[in-house]
Amino acid sequence: MKKIWSSIKPYIRWVILGGTLFFIAKAFKDHWRDVVGIRIDPQGWTMLAIALLVTLLAHIWSGWVWTWILQAFKQPIGQRLALQVYLKTNVAKYLPGNVWHFYGRISAVMRAGGSVGAASISVLLEPLLMAASALAIALISGGLGWVNMASDSRILGLKFVGLAVVLLGVHPRVLNPIVQRLSRSKKVTDTEEFTIEHYPLLPLLGEMGFLGFRGTGFLFTLLAIGSITPSQIPSLLSAFSFAWLLGLVVPGAPGGLGVFEATAIALLDQQLPKGLILTGVALFRLVSILAEISAAGLAILSERMEKTSKR
Repeated sequence: MKKIWSSIKPYIRWVILGGTLFFIAKAFKDHWRDVVGIRIDPQGWTMLAIALLVTLLAHIWSGWVWTWILQAFKQPIGQRLALQVYLKTNVAKYLPGNVWHFYGRISAVMRAGGSVGAASISVLLEPLLMAASALAIALISGGLGWVNMASDSRILGLKFVGLAVVLLGVHPRVLNPIVQRLSRSKKVTDTEEFTIEHYPLLPLLGEMGFLGFRGTGFLFTLLAIGSITPSQIPSLLSAFSFAWLLGLVVPGAPGGLGVFEATAIALLDQQLPKGLILTGVALFRLVSILAEISAAGLAILSERMEKTSKR
């Protein structure tokens, strides 16, 4: 069974990516007239600039939250250096394999004298907390009726179970044995300092703030090409959180490419005009990539300024 799974596993992500891209392409084909009819006026360009700025702040904030996780594990890497590493490696998630940003962060922590076990757990804990935050927002939104995710009580129960598993899985009593086991496997003898003492509540709340920034950037992107009423904002943010969650956890595309867009289109189908949705998700992907590149550029510029000041 393992041999069969290992042989088909490389193709699963391509099947998922192909399916989502086919869905998006068909949606554009069926509604291309609505898309080409959308124009961006000067006020719309201002909204896009705000969306870019807010999304850039979201990535910087997310990197700052990662430094909190490293502090919880008492890693010797400085906050500024860790933030620079996070922002520089963030764009690597679009490379095939979707693991190179993790590799870059682990390597940087180890070069700073940190533990391979704690570094590995830190890069895994971050997306887990992100997923928990997005799932919590989606479940609360579904309970309030802001977004209709599933009518099957069994699926809803699985979501609550998944959230409970993640929240319990990041408890120190679960994490610390894993960190110590990883450290011992790499022949690191002093494992006592590589334990987390408290539940990572602050990073969890920080990741909720990250989703708030990202959702706000999405709203400003939609405002650049159309109008949104205040009553639509909760449901739009809820749909965004769930779409972003699936883009994070579903294998198949680097950076959630395709999965996020397909989910957002499906969830927003009854709330906004089709042309607005299709153009909005395409523009938001462009805004996201530009924000990540800008954040990496700022990190590189910060490093060079530090080196220059030391000379």
